[in-house]
Amino acid sequence: MFNNNKILVVIPARGGSKRIRRKNIRLLADKPLIYYAINIAKSSQYVDDVVVSTEDPETSKIAEKF
Repeated sequence: MFNNNKILVVIPARGGSKRIRRKNIRLLADKPLIYYAINIAKSSQYVDDVVVSTEDPETSKIAEKF
């Protein structure tokens, strides 16, 4: 919460990409790329909730774990 306002973080995570397909679930230092965005958002003292928006079922499953 910040100044009595709830903060919602929305992370868009497309499954398709023109250059790197399914990049959000590719591993970077043994963790999927989406992990880092979720982890930073959740670790903020101002953020009340984190939502990942995706059309890809595999990205959705991975995001739910974190």
